[in-house]
Amino acid sequence: MTAPTSGTRPDDARRHNRAALLRRLHVDGPCTRATLATELGLNRSTIKAVVDGLAEAGVVTEAVPTRRSGAGRPSLLVLPEPQSAVVLAVDIRVDQVGMAMVGIGGQILGRHSWNLHRTTRLPGEVITHVAESAQLLREELGVVEQGVGVSVPGVVRRRDGLVHEAPNLGWREVALGSRLTAVLGKQAQVGNDAELGALAEHLRGVARDASDLVYLSADVGVGGGVIAGGRPLRGTGGYVGELGHLLVRPDGRDCFCGAQGCWETEVGEPALCRALGLAEDTPRGVLVAELRSLAAVPGRADLLLDDYAGWMVAGLVTVVNMLAPELVVLGDLFAALPPSVVARVRDEVQRRSLVSRAVGGTRMEVSPLGRDGKLVGAAELAFEPVLGAV
Repeated sequence: MTAPTSGTRPDDARRHNRAALLRRLHVDGPCTRATLATELGLNRSTIKAVVDGLAEAGVVTEAVPTRRSGAGRPSLLVLPEPQSAVVLAVDIRVDQVGMAMVGIGGQILGRHSWNLHRTTRLPGEVITHVAESAQLLREELGVVEQGVGVSVPGVVRRRDGLVHEAPNLGWREVALGSRLTAVLGKQAQVGNDAELGALAEHLRGVARDASDLVYLSADVGVGGGVIAGGRPLRGTGGYVGELGHLLVRPDGRDCFCGAQGCWETEVGEPALCRALGLAEDTPRGVLVAELRSLAAVPGRADLLLDDYAGWMVAGLVTVVNMLAPELVVLGDLFAALPPSVVARVRDEVQRRSLVSRAVGGTRMEVSPLGRDGKLVGAAELAFEPVLGAV
């Protein structure tokens, strides 16, 4: 999340301080005025003025902490009021759309979801259903969103939310950002799903303390999101992170993208089903249940997924050598892999990657956010402009 720029005029300084304080509460949770002053580098009178103003506007409240230490009067905690700033988060997947109204501080106030089938994946159908579900959420919760964030499994132009291509959805040149903005009446920010997964992990997941990380997401396809120096790496036009289309096997299977031997053809959902002896169209729940049962039988997962793990390593060694992350986060189906398989992949990457050996071993962790990761990322994308305007 980009920090607001500071200004020289008093009004600019007040807006800057207000946005910085809200961002701190939104991302890191409640804290005392003294802690805010220390972390933001502001004097106590400035913090008092900002907190008092936000409290008067109903954006924050103050409360006595449930746990007290020491004698004397306890310091009050400053807490964001979730319904004072609300965004709509939308996670469009190949098989499902998930939506949630999210309040400041990251609290999910309510959600809807529905399954996508081949006949309901058309952009117009999805947009219409999003608009209808958004209205239902507004009525159920009695809130109105101030911003919209959308996650899509495809190549997205960040400037205007154009989905250049989402092969697994069958979408090409879809003006998703402008079309959703028109039907929802709020500016819709659209991002690649893996990029938003990386943002979610960096702000609310296992990568909160990592400045350089790669998030890898396995669904039908494979995508990657990169945080470099604490900021999202987006490349020209926002087109970065299509790690699933690294060429790993020149004589391999045809890929949705039109190439042959892409990494996702060896480690995506269909490949994982094949490795387990299941049909490629096996429902996600059945696939995850099979992975869990494998983990309970020592050695079984390592045997069945030996080749699969080898292809994971082949792609990850290239990713680590190119990007030199301190942390790799495995999301979606990768997060459901048996621990022994993840451990093998981690050890092999550390052994075979020149960069990993140089830095003493690149860490590899499984995402704790589950299927909500990209929804959380979409919410954070929407909050970026909202927090500066509350």
